Formats: sequence, C-alpha cells, structure tokens
Amino acid sequence: MRADVIADTDAVLAAAGEVYRRDSAVLAGLDQLRTRLHEPLRLALAGMVKAGKSTLLNAMLGEQIAPTDTGECTRVVTWYRYSATPTITMHPRVGAPRRMPIRRAGGRLVLTLDGLTAEEVGWIDIGWPLDGLKSVILIDTPGIGSLSVDTSSRTESFLTPDSSPSTADAVVYLMRHLHGADVHFLEAFRDTAAGTAQTVCAVGVLSRSDEIGSGRIDSLLSAGRVAQRYERDGDLASLVLRVVPVAGLLAEGARTLRESEYIALRELAGLARDDREKLLVSADRFTRPSTTTTVSTSVREDLLDRFGIFGVRLATALIRGGVRTSSELSDQMVQQSGLIELQEFVDAQFRTRAAVLKTRGVLLELQQLLRTHPRDGLDEVHAGIERIAMAAHTLRELDLLARARSDGLPLSDADAAEAQRIAGGDGTAAHTRLGLSADADPDALQRSVRERIDHWRRLRESPTAERATIDVCQTILRSLDEIASEIGAGRSLRSPADIMLASSPGDGSGEDAGEQTEQDKRRLRRKKRWNRLTALTQRHPLR
Repeated sequence: MRADVIADTDAVLAAAGEVYRRDSAVLAGLDQLRTRLHEPLRLALAGMVKAGKSTLLNAMLGEQIAPTDTGECTRVVTWYRYSATPTITMHPRVGAPRRMPIRRAGGRLVLTLDGLTAEEVGWIDIGWPLDGLKSVILIDTPGIGSLSVDTSSRTESFLTPDSSPSTADAVVYLMRHLHGADVHFLEAFRDTAAGTAQTVCAVGVLSRSDEIGSGRIDSLLSAGRVAQRYERDGDLASLVLRVVPVAGLLAEGARTLRESEYIALRELAGLARDDREKLLVSADRFTRPSTTTTVSTSVREDLLDRFGIFGVRLATALIRGGVRTSSELSDQMVQQSGLIELQEFVDAQFRTRAAVLKTRGVLLELQQLLRTHPRDGLDEVHAGIERIAMAAHTLRELDLLARARSDGLPLSDADAAEAQRIAGGDGTAAHTRLGLSADADPDALQRSVRERIDHWRRLRESPTAERATIDVCQTILRSLDEIASEIGAGRSLRSPADIMLASSPGDGSGEDAGEQTEQDKRRLRRKKRWNRLTALTQRHPLR
C-alpha cells in the first residue's frame, strides 16, 4: 500500500505534467510536489515562546546543533535534513539562496542572517550527516505568542496558511501550560493540514516537565498526571493524538553527555548525604562557592546549564543506585526524560504512515494548483486523485483515534479499546494491532485476524447497530482487511461487502437466490455509504 500510493501519486503528477507541458511555472510547481513526495516525512516542532522547541530538537537529533538562545536566527523557520556533508543555506524572501559558513560555539551552530533581518529571510536549510535525518525532516519554528507579531506570524503562515495546505506533514506541539492560543493553533493546523477530513496529525508534548514538580526527583510523575489530564481536556482531546511529558533539557544533556560531566556528577553523588542534599536544595545553592566538594563553581554552573537542577539530582541518584559508566548514565537519563516515549509514538503513528501523510499534502497542493491554473483535459488527473483518496485508509484510522479520545466510540468499553488498537493506536505492526506478541507465528496471526473479522462483521450486521457504530465497524474491518493482506490471508478472508467498500461498488453477481432479498437490503445500505464517501472525497483528497 505504501509503495502503491507513492507510485499512483507519481502517475497523477505525470498526467498533470502532460496537460501543462507548455506551462513552465506549473511544471516547476509539479517538480516541487514530486520532490516532496519522495523526500522524508516533514515533522515540525511548534509551540509558545520558550516552550523548549530547539532543546527538544537537539535531543531528538542527539547532537547540539539548533541554537537555543533568543537571537535573530531563532525567529526564522529552520529546516534540518540529511546531508552527507554539513551545509547551511539561507533563503531570502528576495534574491538567490546564500550558502553560509559553518561555525560552532560550545558545540552549537552559530547561525547568522548575513546582514538581513528575520523579516527578510524565508527560511534556513541545514543539511547534516545524522542517520536520524534520513527518515524525517525536522522543522524548527519561531515561538507562537511572541511579543513580536511578525515572529508569531511566520510560524502561523508556515504551518497554518489561510489559502494553502500546511507545509508540514505532522506536528510535535510543545506546551508548558494549556493556553487558548495552543488550542487555536492546533485547530488551525488540523484544518489546513487535513481540510474537511479533520484528520489529526499532531502529538502534544508537555515540555520542560521537570519544572512542574519544582525539580523534585518525582517531577516527571507529576508531569505524567498533568499530561493525562490534558489528554482528557475537551478542547485538546480532538486535536492531538496523545500528550507526552518530556524533560527536554534532561534529554538533550543526556544524549550529549561528556565523560568529564559524568566524572563531576559521580563526585557529587559520592558526597555525604547531608552535604549532597544541602548542595542540591536549589539551583542558587548549587552554584554558590562551597567547601563540601572539589567540583568547582564554574563546573557546577555548566552542569546546571546542561541538565537543570532536576537532571543533576537524577544523575546523582542513578549513580548512587549503581550506574557505573557514562554511557549507562546517558541511557538511563534519556529513558527517564520521556524522549523515548515520544520517539516511539512518532515512529508508530507518523513515520509508519509517512507515505499517505506525504501524499495527502502533495494532493492538497496539486488540487490548489489545478484550481489556480484551470485547463481542459484534466479528467484523468481528477480521477487519479479520487482513486487515491478512496484507497487512503490510514487517514480514517487517525480520524477514528482522534474521535475515540475526544468523544468516545459508540461501542462497549472492550470493543472501543480493541478498535483503537486495531486502528493502530498502539502501533501499526500486524501483531500489535491484533494484540499478539512480536514472536507470534503466522498461524496465530491468521487465526486471530479471522476471529476479529468475524467479530466485527457481527457487530456491523447487528439489527441494533446504529449508523455511527456501523461506520466504526467498517473502518475496523478495512484495517483488518489490510492486516490480512499483509500476513498473506487477505484473499480468503474478504467478503463481497468488504471488497466493495474498499474499492468500488459491487454488482452482486453470483449471489445465492435464497439470500437475494437480504443482500439487496445490504447493498442499498452500502450504496448510501458509498455515495457519502464519494461526496467526502470530492471535497478533500485522501478522505
């Protein structure tokens, strides 16, 4: 399916290219869409000012690249993509792109605007030889809610433009507290990224979560409870698929931990308990001159800057608990930071769906191009868009997951939980969707998918099933059908009804005469659902 949707979209772009073969401006736009289709997923980091976006980005990269100060460069949208050699290219709003020198200070890149103001720069493109960037493009955006209206508007116009689709495929949205501005931005992103489909492609991050408990060793537990409360918030629940608490500074420091820092932390961990607790009672006390430790004031200031008081407390506790090497300390601190949970969620919900998410963005932009430059002979292009739309089941799964969190599903608690799992709420691997272990053998997978298909068909065909229930069942059956196809059991498990709804209206040929009346009734119901799906498709691609 992933390869097919890319190939199908390529074919649609090629068909459009034939129609516009004498229009150089449109052909250039089609080339840009083709590039977007074949490049990695675009994942933007957004949030209010000082939410910790650049710090989290560095943690995700595993290297201190993104500047975290308040200079001019942090007021410009900055792209981070894979490159075999480091490159920095600035794209002014007027004039040709400029290659910029690569300078670092304290490990971080030093970015300058070459005499331009932030308002005069479109974006900065950074290519860096990191394996993590081979499968995703990370986009750092200026803070929303800045005192500078221009700074906020750059992020809003980039991610939530008024008259065009969003440039990003998905968003990691950072928040320290839930504000009305957060909800407003996420609503706008949902609408511009998915149009009338209302698909949710955002994950919330409760950032700087170590500060929620005033830096106490149990701060992340408190942050976890706050994140769960935000997940249930009526305004936020339908806008993000999850809220993950992350201590970004801890994660960044842990992923870039130096041996000298480990040695200093080990010495602090070895202090007598009373001395250690007095030293770590506050950030101010930690950086005062002290005779209780040989770790100098300047080194302690650096540790505080790199890890925060929570990170220092956690590191010393882990060392006292048995950590013996810097690499072991790094691993355990990263695990405690919440970064792994966020990365696993992004992998499970966005990267595994990258083909369809990219295709959605490309087709939205293509539709806008067709409206702006109307031509005769576009029937094949429109038909191709519609075919891809009907096959893009991934977005319906994301929609179901969002509705499950915001409004609940019209099912029993057990069936609702199973529906979310089958739709990919815990991951998109076949065994995960079926609730089996990773080492489940093919027979167990096929047996399980048969049982689940039978169960969801019974729910769908129940005389008491309401319309909303039937719609959910149909989505889950389509997911199960794709699972069956993936594990090699698809052909024998699909019923005529499932085939029709997954592709095109059936004609009912070959039906047994004794079942004709009931089949006619079912066909009529399915035809109505098909018409409704077709109407939705005409409004918006991939939905």
